[in-house]
Formats: sequence, C-alpha cells, structure tokens
Amino acid sequence: MMCIIITANSFACPICGCGGGNLYMGLMPDFKSKFFGFRYQFSNFHTQLASDASQFSTNYYNSVELWGGYNVTRKLRIMAFAPYYFNKQIDDDGTKHTNGMGDVSIMAQYNVWQSTTMLNNNKAIKQQLWLGGGIKLPTGSFDINAADSNTTIADINAQIGTGSTDFILNGQYNLQLGKVGINVSANYKMNLENSDNYKYGNKFSSNALAFYQIKEKHLTILPNAGLGLETTDKNTLQKIKVEYTGSRLLTYMAGVELSYKTIGFGVNVQLPTSQDFAEGQTELRTKAMAHVSYSF
Repeated sequence: MMCIIITANSFACPICGCGGGNLYMGLMPDFKSKFFGFRYQFSNFHTQLASDASQFSTNYYNSVELWGGYNVTRKLRIMAFAPYYFNKQIDDDGTKHTNGMGDVSIMAQYNVWQSTTMLNNNKAIKQQLWLGGGIKLPTGSFDINAADSNTTIADINAQIGTGSTDFILNGQYNLQLGKVGINVSANYKMNLENSDNYKYGNKFSSNALAFYQIKEKHLTILPNAGLGLETTDKNTLQKIKVEYTGSRLLTYMAGVELSYKTIGFGVNVQLPTSQDFAEGQTELRTKAMAHVSYSF
C-alpha cells in the first residue's frame, strides 16, 4: 500500500488537501422567486511518493448535488446544497470505491448593495454585492478512527463527510456594463473538530470570471473565463498539525452558461496553473463542473 501510517505526531500523504468537502459558488442562475437543479462536479488527482516511485495513487472525486434557492424577500435569499459522492481510488494495491450522501449545507445571502448607473451612450452599469453565511451539517459519514495507527491520510480524505458541524462565510460581487461583466465570489469555510478529535483545515476559495452576454429572444448565452484560487490550512489531530496536509491551488477557468426561458445549463473546466499539494507529491490534473436548473 502506498500510504505511510498515521501517528499522533506526523502523517505522510498520498492525497492531501482534497478531502473535507467543498462549496463552489460562481455564476448563479437568474431566478425571480425560486430555483432548483443538479450539479455534477469532478476532480482528478495523481500522487507518486518521492521516496518510492512504485507507490502511487490516482483519485477520481465525483459528486452529484441537488441545489436550490429561494428569494425570501427582494434582498434576502436562502440556498441549500445536498451532495452525493461516488469516488474512485486506483493505487498500487488495486481499486477502491467510496459512495454515499455527503454533508448538507444551508446558506443565506443578503443583497447589501445594488446600483444602476446610466451612461451617455445609453448603456447601464449594473452592480450587486451579496454577503452571507451558512452552516454545513455532518450528514455524511465519517466512519473511521482517525487516531488508529492503521488509518492513513487516504482513508481520511476518502471520507464522505467531515463528521463535524462547520461554518461558511460567503460574498459575491457582480459588475456589468452592457454585454460585458465580471463576477467575483469568495467562500471561507471554518471547520470544527469532530468527535474523533480530527479537524480538516479551514478553506478559502475564490473565483473571478469575466463574461460576455449574448441574447437572442428567450435564449441567453454567457461564455466566461477567469481564475480560481483555493488555499487550505493544515488538518489537525488532537490539535497537532498533520504533516503534508494543507494546500494551495490556482487554476484557469473557462465555461459557458445557457438559459432558455426558465431552464438553465452550464459547464466549466479548471486546469491548474500553480499548485502545492504534499510538497509536490500530489498534483491536480483536472476539475470540471456541469449543472442544470429550473427557475420559477
């Protein structure tokens, strides 16, 4: 097996920074009252231990997520995310599958600022700023003993849930001038320690996307491209930092959003431009997402 065994003081890691759940926020469906839909998210990591090239791991993380939103008032909206994971790990010992319902997240956002400024050329500058926060509930399974000497980092990162109640801070800013716009979103997830005294590292993620709006009757097309940034603190066991955990990732992003009347569809792909996982032993190869939604 490629993973070095966990002790109370140190870990060695075949796949670091990949576990602990995620909450992607980018271009949102344009909904007046409510929306619901499904999102598919995929990422592929590969690891090869620097000390022994025969020990390797290729991991495929997949999730299908039911998500939705409801405008409580003109300025307040609530959103919920319920993922189901089906992950696959191929290593020098064979192939392992992990499936199950993940941690459910609930979040509220408030429109703290909105403005429309008309220019002399009859174009309008539209701006919106949404701020909010939420909670991630431990509905997914965390069914291993993190302090057991036979538990590996691969086992930790393959867990469907974190086993902890975690908190989310979120912000979104939209700027549009005519057909051109920019969307910037940021999330900070503060993780708590679970009952096994294990804590996934706090995670910051941000995306900046430029888009161009193409409208034809009821059809709207938004090609978009930009950058994504993720930083994750080190995990801890019994408040001791876990070696080789924590990560930094910068990606190029490109995609397209389509909407026809009440139906929305979107895809995007992320490719790494700079990354630091497990001191270079682990690398992200690809991330991708697709979604479909119905607004009413």
